[in-house]
Amino acid sequence: MNTYERLKLVYDHKEPDRIPIIDTPWAGTIRRWKREGMPDDVDWRDYFGVDKIETIHVDSSPQFETKVLEETPRYKIYTTEWGATLKNFKEEDSTPEFIDFKIKDAEKWKYAKERMQPTDDRIPWNRLINMFPLWRSQGCWIQAQFWFGFDITHSWTVGTETLLIAMATEPEWVTEMFETELTMCMKLFDKVWDAGYRFDSIYWPDDMGYKNNQFFSLQMYRELLKPFHKRAIDWAHNKGIKAYLHSCGNINPFIPELVEIGLDALNPLEVKAGMKPDEIKKDYGDKLVLYGGINAVLWDKPDMIKEEMSRLIPIMKQNSGYIFGSDHSIPNSVSLEDFRQIVAYAKKLGAY
Repeated sequence: MNTYERLKLVYDHKEPDRIPIIDTPWAGTIRRWKREGMPDDVDWRDYFGVDKIETIHVDSSPQFETKVLEETPRYKIYTTEWGATLKNFKEEDSTPEFIDFKIKDAEKWKYAKERMQPTDDRIPWNRLINMFPLWRSQGCWIQAQFWFGFDITHSWTVGTETLLIAMATEPEWVTEMFETELTMCMKLFDKVWDAGYRFDSIYWPDDMGYKNNQFFSLQMYRELLKPFHKRAIDWAHNKGIKAYLHSCGNINPFIPELVEIGLDALNPLEVKAGMKPDEIKKDYGDKLVLYGGINAVLWDKPDMIKEEMSRLIPIMKQNSGYIFGSDHSIPNSVSLEDFRQIVAYAKKLGAY
């Protein structure tokens, strides 16, 4: 059974041969695995025999100038197409520091919005021509990455403090940003779809929580963000495909709202932040495909990760609707042998 066949059954809450195994290793993790014996010229997913998702990206940004402002042996400072200025450290898998934003208020947003037009040159047509047939022949699951919402706007566009204050004081500006971002995605992926590149789901990252709490209230979610989540889901369902949300942190209060608007799959079920995958499975497992929920902190501790997998996987795989993965991504503390054993054990526990 290939990935497409396996995921199709899981999304329909029917049992495949085994639970799908899908995750994202850090770049430093890949480098470590190569140092430990994985060949340079092999796709890590093929090497370990895990499932393959391929993603179509488009450029929905204001297309501001990107340039390097400063570079040293330790870091690089540069601007992005969204107008953010980042300081990216060169240590293994470091997290970039967001220094500044071009868009600081509603007036500066107007200029950015004018630059956001859904033109054909924002779509990677050559990549689609070259890769799409290969993805289909390999039985991959193909997803379209949408780029809109709270996380995209605060992380990449205006900054966290600016957006949180605006949600309380300038909600019309906030919803205009969400609307513009989402409309860009829908119009660009309409072009991809109409050109014959039929993908299987949409996916978007929208981290709405952190450890033990959410960035904003349930009422703010309902008023400002939920309508756009629903529009994205409806857009996907009107095409007969699935909608999957990645939202880090503790988002427990939002889950009933997401179920109500028809979300198909939720990831990553971040245990470290207070999410409890087994309880979510009990309450929503017949309505949501649950993806992740295996504490990434344990992945380099063989005995502890096996104990956690033994506890969770039999619960999560009941009546299908579960995709195995970490509750964030695979850090570079996980060795080649660690991951090999995790995959083998997931296949054993996840067999139907």
